Amino acid sequence: MESLMNYDLIGDIHGHARTLAALLEKLGYTQRDGIYQHAERQVVFLGDFIDRGPHQRETLEIVRPMIEQGHALSVMGNHEFNAVAYATPRDDGSHLRTHDSNNKKQHAAFLAEYPADSPDYLDMIDWFRTLPMWLDLGDMRVVHACWDKDIIASLTKHHEGPRLTNTLLRHASTKERQEYDQVETLLKGKEIPLPEGCSYLDSYDKQRRHMRIRWWDRKSTTYRGKFLGMREWQKHIPDDEIKGDDGVSYGHHEPPVFLGHYWQSGTPAPLESNVACLDYSVAKPGGKLVAYRWNGEPNLHADAFVWVDRVEP
Repeated sequence: MESLMNYDLIGDIHGHARTLAALLEKLGYTQRDGIYQHAERQVVFLGDFIDRGPHQRETLEIVRPMIEQGHALSVMGNHEFNAVAYATPRDDGSHLRTHDSNNKKQHAAFLAEYPADSPDYLDMIDWFRTLPMWLDLGDMRVVHACWDKDIIASLTKHHEGPRLTNTLLRHASTKERQEYDQVETLLKGKEIPLPEGCSYLDSYDKQRRHMRIRWWDRKSTTYRGKFLGMREWQKHIPDDEIKGDDGVSYGHHEPPVFLGHYWQSGTPAPLESNVACLDYSVAKPGGKLVAYRWNGEPNLHADAFVWVDRVEP
């Protein structure tokens, strides 16, 4: 499948609807019949519409009509997957994603505006399930966290490609199944354990003893060099050499791939000539919402990034 138009790819929104509106307007999108659209371009969202931010419903009221009316595409983020699993019961009456205090806290902003089991909540959960886990547009690719061609081939062969069927949802929510690790990789990225005694605190103040890695990077050989996440966390990562290889084969000849998920900071720029992350921590004070204006180029460049600072509530 070949790309037929120019795209504006937009990173994780997390309920910051006012910031999203400001970015769309900066990109030249205007509202017609209440839906943001552009005569010559189409948005591609990177997922993670929900949780954390102050305007969950307002965000979804912007993005869902854009997608349903053909003015945008989107992939599923791990927060949409988590919301679906949180809403889906097991046979024993529990849920695919447990309703413990940590998960309730993570979903609190979404559940405050979409009370559990309300008609709007159930409708939105059903809609989340329609979002594909990846998009291959021929000369450009989109996934929330990691493009692993072997996983994509396996899910395409054994399930229904990028769509979250009932069977795949249940298998991906069961740690003993290979689909659990596969979907975790696509939506949360590759992780490796840190050396003994090393850890860092994440955005939820949770102690992390595993780190996300620059999965495409075959040059970096140390934990610090391979680390992918917020810069302030990196100082806690040792500069020791990594033994073994937990990366993914993704060469410079591959089409550009766009990611969200990784809480970047600073001035947006490509991570590689054909890899770009568009999550620049809008959920944190001082964060920004970032887009990349892609016009078919095989090599990404810093001048194509467009962003707005977070609009405070």
